[in-house]
Amino acid sequence: MKTQNKPLITDIFTADPSAHVYEDKIFIYPSHDIPHNGEDNDNGDEYQMEDYHVFSMSEDSDKVIDHGMVLHQDDVPWVSNQMWAPDCVFKNNTYHLVFPARDKEGNFRLGIAESKNPAGPFNPRPECIPGSFSIDPCSFIDDDGQVYIYFGGLWGGQLEKYRTGKFDPNGKEPAKNEHAVWPNVAPMKDDMSEFAKAPSDVVILDENGNELLAGDEDRRYFEDPWMHKHNGKYYFSYSTGTTHYIVYAVADNPYGPFTYQGRILEPVLGWTTHHSIVEYHGKTYLFYHDCEISKGINHRRNVKYCELKYNEDGSIQTITPEYK
Repeated sequence: MKTQNKPLITDIFTADPSAHVYEDKIFIYPSHDIPHNGEDNDNGDEYQMEDYHVFSMSEDSDKVIDHGMVLHQDDVPWVSNQMWAPDCVFKNNTYHLVFPARDKEGNFRLGIAESKNPAGPFNPRPECIPGSFSIDPCSFIDDDGQVYIYFGGLWGGQLEKYRTGKFDPNGKEPAKNEHAVWPNVAPMKDDMSEFAKAPSDVVILDENGNELLAGDEDRRYFEDPWMHKHNGKYYFSYSTGTTHYIVYAVADNPYGPFTYQGRILEPVLGWTTHHSIVEYHGKTYLFYHDCEISKGINHRRNVKYCELKYNEDGSIQTITPEYK
């Protein structure tokens, strides 16, 4: 945990890091970018990830251990392609890898694979989570042991196609003067078998208590939800997508509504930005990705991390990436 703001993994391309502390180490659950020469487009066709690796690191070393491939799309009966950003949660003495992928009809769903070891390998369930949709699951476990799944991503992640509550292949984003498309949250049953309740909107408000508008691209939600707690408050952070910020909002409960607070991370090299936040040995760290190694190729990304600091009032100090 010494070298910060440097690519952690250089032999394969990694992105979308979800970091957690297990067994007194930081375990990183990223997606795995595969180099190819396909086109970049708003549907995300360039992100042809098909497997997951797990990595770990400890406080006294810069060494990052690659625990190898822990799950491949060919091992998951319901998956057709595009296994994107995953997360992991420890519940009932089991590590649950929660991941998105396209089903056989081409729609994104969320699935779960399980292991007794945080480094995997993970054994996938034969079916996706009933009623799940879209991408970018964040599996947050609260102090009382309740697990919540936050999820959703626009454009390639199909979130705007569920605005009516059902999938509409022609679904569009709202007009700029209408409220933004909201991410979703659902509590899991105690046995992690399915949602305990139907997903509900995670509403984000401005400083005056009004819902953020779709045209407010500096602040509205696009993808990449993350939840963590600090001093009893719930911090919901996310990517604004088109404007490339990582921002955050705060609430007194896991459902919200959340009030927008500010930026965590300014734009990085590359189009996408995706993060997680973890506390480890008394310090808080931001894990993220950029395209430094590939010099800006959007689907050839690399994971990084740096320390995240709070002000006395609980606000987060904005981080500006530095490049030589």
